[in-house]
Amino acid sequence: MGSIPMMAWLAAGVCFIFSLGGLSRHESSRRGNLLGITGMSLAIVAALFVIFSSTLPGPAGQTVWKHGIGSTALVLLALVGGGVVGIRLAIQVEMTGMPELVAILHSFVGLAAVFVGWSNWLIHAGHDPGIIHLVEVALGIFIGGYTFTGSVLAWGKLKGRFSSKPLLLPGRHLINLSAVLAALALGVWICTTGNWYAALFALVLITLISFGLGAHMVAAIGGADMPVVVSMLNSYSGWAAAAIGFLLPNDLLIVTGALVGSSGAILSYIMCHAMNRSFISVIMGGFGGESAGPSGDATGPTSYHTTNAAETAQWLLEAGPVVVVPGYGMAVAQAQHSVREISELLGARDIPCRFAIHPVAGRLPGHMNVLLAEANVPYDVVLEMDEINEDFPSTGTVLVIGANDIVNPGAEDDASSPIYGMPVLQVWKAEHVVILKRSMGTGYSGVDNPLFYLDNSAMLFGDAKNSVDSVLQELRAQSAHS
Repeated sequence: MGSIPMMAWLAAGVCFIFSLGGLSRHESSRRGNLLGITGMSLAIVAALFVIFSSTLPGPAGQTVWKHGIGSTALVLLALVGGGVVGIRLAIQVEMTGMPELVAILHSFVGLAAVFVGWSNWLIHAGHDPGIIHLVEVALGIFIGGYTFTGSVLAWGKLKGRFSSKPLLLPGRHLINLSAVLAALALGVWICTTGNWYAALFALVLITLISFGLGAHMVAAIGGADMPVVVSMLNSYSGWAAAAIGFLLPNDLLIVTGALVGSSGAILSYIMCHAMNRSFISVIMGGFGGESAGPSGDATGPTSYHTTNAAETAQWLLEAGPVVVVPGYGMAVAQAQHSVREISELLGARDIPCRFAIHPVAGRLPGHMNVLLAEANVPYDVVLEMDEINEDFPSTGTVLVIGANDIVNPGAEDDASSPIYGMPVLQVWKAEHVVILKRSMGTGYSGVDNPLFYLDNSAMLFGDAKNSVDSVLQELRAQSAHS
């Protein structure tokens, strides 16, 4: 009987591994997503099989069901309730809301780890479960509590409920270090004390410390680092799931948690490298709290040029190859479908049109790639920063749609800029640069962009969707006239 769920969990683990491989490329992402769904379905069915097939020896040689009616009702309630909530969220959420949705889902994993840790410890009340088990309980609760409150804070920042500015308390690093050391000391106390009430008190303190530490550390991280924070919390949720697997015990949870934890850590490292930041500097926080204002020399240019849809369309048709740089503003305005139409119209006139993606564009890893895929933009014209940066000098026109920090030349030539050293898309090397924005406001990091004031740059103010639609209409009109 036990071999059936074990084989199902093994198959689910294999599905998860191949799912991650499929999600690493545009062309195979749909297959990867389907494999992930298949693996999760197998895991749920196997778990239900274990629950509903568990029996105990009863009177007169009979066998009785291990789980009573109350347990069955709770399992079914959780399954149906979670499914309904998940389906509702999936249907209602817009692409602009995906970052905060992912963040809040991470919090559920963390809270589950806390609940499992506490319930597992209470089950063994009255006898010694062993030091290894107590270490697993304390570690699972600590990682889960940190992930829970940290994810809630990240959700609040992305949702706009909390300020994107970092909360910089005096001596914050000492506070964090003291909290970690205190949790470590309490964990040792739990493993060594023979007093149940003392261990209970220590576990309560570990839970509270983990909640406070997660909230404080994410609160200290500025909005510019939110994409990395989401990826980092994804990793933490994976390790929390692995901790749950050790406690239950459940091999599939251990494997799945390790996959999520390690892949999230690797993605966080890649994104930190893309911003020329160390992982430690990100989790320590503080970046993004600088005052907004022009970076660079105060005597530099302060005036900017404006343009209109007709002039932009003329540049697109006459100035040579075109590159589109999408940003979070395009996601908010839902302008990706109109942008695709522009690229198709230009392609019909033999004008190459490609898309340049920065690793941290948007507020979620791969945010822009998903938006363009949703609009059916061909994968072969969507290029990463390293693939397209050297082509900007030979580009006629660049359309920057709602992006800011990822096209900031101050990152390369202004040592006083807070984002100095961050690799960026070198759009200013093109013949024309048109920036579609609502205003001259700064980006999410609060850093002004010298690109706006260059002679070959022009601002096209307004809602990105309306501006793109106006450019599209002008392109059609000018193409028909010519």
